[in-house]
Amino acid sequence: MLHENVFPVLEFDDSPTAKLNPLHFAGEKFKTDRMVITFFPEVVDKLARDGQIAEERTIPGENPVQVYHFTDRPSVLLTLGQVGCPACAGNLDLFNAMGITKVMFCGGGGVLDRDIEVGRILVVDGAIRDEGFSYQYIAPSRVIHTNPAVRDKIVRYLEDHAVPHLCGLTWTTDAIFRETAERIRRRKEEGAKIVEMEQAGCIAVAQFRGFAYGALIYGGDDVSGEEWSERSWRSREGIRYNLVMLCRELVEII
Repeated sequence: MLHENVFPVLEFDDSPTAKLNPLHFAGEKFKTDRMVITFFPEVVDKLARDGQIAEERTIPGENPVQVYHFTDRPSVLLTLGQVGCPACAGNLDLFNAMGITKVMFCGGGGVLDRDIEVGRILVVDGAIRDEGFSYQYIAPSRVIHTNPAVRDKIVRYLEDHAVPHLCGLTWTTDAIFRETAERIRRRKEEGAKIVEMEQAGCIAVAQFRGFAYGALIYGGDDVSGEEWSERSWRSREGIRYNLVMLCRELVEII
């Protein structure tokens, strides 16, 4: 049923089906239900060069999506995420229709607190919904939370393996060039530790479809000061590689 509102983005329709559904586009189901989504193309390239991953299939379309499997663990798939909720979370909905029910996401984001050093891992508890995609899947709310049971499994694993980490919210925004000082201040007051562009949408898809989803975001550039600081965050190859391999382990237990 459509719940009408003066603002179209808040007109939530709780019908489980639409005119176009992921099943209309899903091809043959994957042989496994586990997937890691990463935003680190250089790590994917290295894994391919070293023979640690092999192509599972390419999902055709205007923006073809390559999916790989780990050669020593074919039960875990790997794909490169696309920027923004419509692309990344939209593909996540498609992957679920193709049999994926356990997903770990790993990426980077801008820190809202300069004390969060480059490379510090944030276990995503939820996201402040400052975008539009998630409102098509889950009724309006200011924050959307990850599944506590999944989150607790991730935290226990990190604690058992002495992996330093934080837990908290992200701020999901569509507009990278509209992260103003006042918005940053407000989101930090609300508890957000990192700003990024995908989590609210991915969490919403996982809730709507009912599958396990977890995310690790590492501290990257710094948007908390008077001036933006890039902090050379994209060049941290060791951190990014290790994060992918960590998510490979986590996706087996969530």
